[in-house]
Amino acid sequence: MEVLTTAGLVRGFWRGPSAAFLGIPFAEPPVGPLRFAAPVPHRPWDGVRDATSYGATAQRGGDGGVSLVPEPSYPGESTLNVNVFTPTPGGPPELPVLVYIHGGGFVSGSPSSPWYDGVAFNRDGVVTVSVSYRLGFEGFGWVDGATNNRAVLDWILALEWVRDNVAAFGGDAARVTISGQSAGGGAVLTLLGMHQTQGLFARAHSMSGVCADIPLAKAEATGRAIARQAGVDPTLAGFSSLTEEQLRHAQDAVSSAAGNGGPLGMLKGMLDDRLPFGPVIDGELVTRPVLDAFAAGVGGDKPLLFGTTEDEFTFIFTEARSKLRFIPAALLLARIGVPSAVRHTWLDANPGPRAAGTAETIGRYVTDRVFRAPILRLAKVRAGHADAPTWLTTFTWRSPTRGLALHCIDVPFVFDTLDAERVAALAGPNPPEELARELHSDVVEFVQSGSAPWPAFEPGSATAKRYDVPPSIVEHGYESVRALL
Repeated sequence: MEVLTTAGLVRGFWRGPSAAFLGIPFAEPPVGPLRFAAPVPHRPWDGVRDATSYGATAQRGGDGGVSLVPEPSYPGESTLNVNVFTPTPGGPPELPVLVYIHGGGFVSGSPSSPWYDGVAFNRDGVVTVSVSYRLGFEGFGWVDGATNNRAVLDWILALEWVRDNVAAFGGDAARVTISGQSAGGGAVLTLLGMHQTQGLFARAHSMSGVCADIPLAKAEATGRAIARQAGVDPTLAGFSSLTEEQLRHAQDAVSSAAGNGGPLGMLKGMLDDRLPFGPVIDGELVTRPVLDAFAAGVGGDKPLLFGTTEDEFTFIFTEARSKLRFIPAALLLARIGVPSAVRHTWLDANPGPRAAGTAETIGRYVTDRVFRAPILRLAKVRAGHADAPTWLTTFTWRSPTRGLALHCIDVPFVFDTLDAERVAALAGPNPPEELARELHSDVVEFVQSGSAPWPAFEPGSATAKRYDVPPSIVEHGYESVRALL
């Protein structure tokens, strides 16, 4: 099966009722003079380019070492590529399109996970595209004399590639939904809040999205610290003199030093410094934090579907349960500066985690502070400044192997890929297929129509769809986080 793109012919392959085109480059390899530069559209090629295997990944080695999702790495220089899954290659350009941006804390991950396979979306009439982007310092780091927000520019160029090429794969460029989870969900929110991107998609779907919104001064301080660690000047020439491996070692050393300090240090780091890399408020490309952009009405004409899992990062603290069990949760919260009134109100609203112990309580607090309260804050701002509705979700079905509705567990349910590699490690040997059907079909409906089959967000109720067995519609679905607003 061959399809003509703006750069040339690509050859994919059929997999039952749909076709896959893997590793199609949308930009020139970001190496040499292009390493710390804005991405450049890929030059045309002669003949037919093979697109039957995944392309090179910005992630090097294994699956990143930290992800709960299997995200394999592939070697090579041409790391800016897309994977297209379609039921109608070469057909009329009439199907809605889902463009997926992977997570990984902006430092790891790849678009080649079996969990992101678009076969179920294809079955339901949706063309699916997964995209890659530069990671860590290569993608987001401050370099004196270089382009900021290189990875954000990667996202934009990938979306421009979709705009210009998806019709050849049977997709409608006017019906694009951008979607992502974790850092990818944050990418969705960043793109939704940018003036420059508004013509590239029609709706947005953010799962466990974290807005990095890194101040330029902080990005510069991190860049200078990494340069000192590597023994080079913090300039384009200095950083360009480092190999990928040398730069990655320096990046990891600086990030590790910031995360020291035992459970209390880990807790403070997650709440205060959260992400060392991500979209930077540079005043040029990304001009303001997402919340401020939403308050200005940017992206307000586009429907938004977003939500969280119930215990995103609790698993990090349950792994330190033995160290935390003799420390009262209220004491830990006091030691990190949570005011007394807020502390007591929040604890009263979360009796379940309190009964489970300090690790579960602190994990839920981090989930609420980092994920759930910001989502409610963003939804409230959009309600006052957007014409298009916002829908909230919460995933509360608990992993039988981890005992929590933890970070990433919802991904194979959204893609309806429960039989994929490593799903059983997170969702058990018999994950509920009816829950996958429900969640997947709701996302399909949103991608197809721009609406969801439950009441849109209103500040007075914060109605949410709760994904559990059975699913339900819940008024005040984020009630437990209100003390943190």
